[in-house]
Amino acid sequence: MNEDTRWKLTAGIGLLSLSLVIYIIHFLIFQDFHHIFIYFVGDLAFVPIEVLVVTLIIEQMLESREKQLRMEKLNMVIGTFFSTAGTPLLDLLVRADPGIGALRQCLVVRDSWKKSDFAEMKKRMQDYTCDVEIDRIDLDTMRNFLLKNENFMLRLVENPMIFEHESFTDLILALSHLTEELKARNSLSGLPAEDTGHLGIDLRRVYSRLIPEWLRYMEYLQTHYPYLFHLAMRKNPFDASASVVIGRKV
Repeated sequence: MNEDTRWKLTAGIGLLSLSLVIYIIHFLIFQDFHHIFIYFVGDLAFVPIEVLVVTLIIEQMLESREKQLRMEKLNMVIGTFFSTAGTPLLDLLVRADPGIGALRQCLVVRDSWKKSDFAEMKKRMQDYTCDVEIDRIDLDTMRNFLLKNENFMLRLVENPMIFEHESFTDLILALSHLTEELKARNSLSGLPAEDTGHLGIDLRRVYSRLIPEWLRYMEYLQTHYPYLFHLAMRKNPFDASASVVIGRKV
C-alpha cells in the first residue's frame, strides 16, 4: 500500500470513528435513538444531491474556469512564438510558395473580418496544397534564423501547456525537426537532389502547419487584443504592401 492510499484510508477511518463517537455521545445525553435515526436517514438522503451540486456543477464550473485561464496563458505563449519566430519564418516560406499568388490577397486580414471570414479562410486553406520551392530559399539564412531561435524553441517545448494545443504542438515538433536537419549538415550548398527533396518535405510540413496557426492567432488577437492585432496586420507576411509604419505602403 503506497503512502497516499494509506493516508486516505487512515483519514476515512478517523472521520467515521469521530462520527460514531458523536452519535454515541448524543444518545448518552438525550437517550433518543429514534431522533438520531431520523436525522441520519435525512442526512444520508441528501448525500446524492450534495454530490450532484459539488461534483457535477461546482467542480465543472471551476474546471471550465481553470481551462479558460490555461488557454489564455497558452495563447500568450503562441503570441510570443509568432512575434519572435513565427511571422518572420512565415515571410521566408511565403516567398518560396509558387502558388500563393491566388490566395495572397485573401489572406490579407482586415479589421472588418468576422468569425465567418476566418472560418471560411481556414476551410479554404484545408483544400490548399502548401508548396515550397527550395531553390527560392536561402538555406543558410534559414538555418541561421532557426539556430538563433533554437533556445527559444526549446523553452517552448519545455512548457507543458503547449501539449494542450495539439496542432500547435505538431508545428513546434515539425519546426524542431527542420532545425535538426539543417543543423546536421556541415554545408547546405551542392546537396544531392535526394537530400534537397527531403529538406523540401520538411519545409512544406512546417509551412502547412504554420498558416492555420497564424490564422487562429490573428483571430484571437482581433477578438481580445485589438492593438496587437493592428500591429500584426501591418506585419502580415501575405500583404506585399504591408509596413509597420502607419500610412506608408511599400
